[in-house]
Amino acid sequence: MTVEQIQQAIAALSAEEYKQLSTWLTKHDFSRWDDQIVADLEGGRLDGLIDEAKQEYQAGLTSLL
Repeated sequence: MTVEQIQQAIAALSAEEYKQLSTWLTKHDFSRWDDQIVADLEGGRLDGLIDEAKQEYQAGLTSLL
C-alpha cells in the first residue's frame, strides 16, 4: 500500500473512525518517541546534556520544581 492510498483511505473514514485512528497514531508516536529517548540514553547520546544540566544546577543557575 502506498502513502497516497493510505491518505485516501484516511480521507474516507467516518468521524468516529478518524478519531480512533488519530488516538492510535498519537499513542504510537509517543511510544516511538519514548523508545528513541531510551536508545539515546543507553547509547550515551544524552550524556553531554545531562552533565550540562547537573553543572547548571550545582552552580545555582536552575532549581527543581
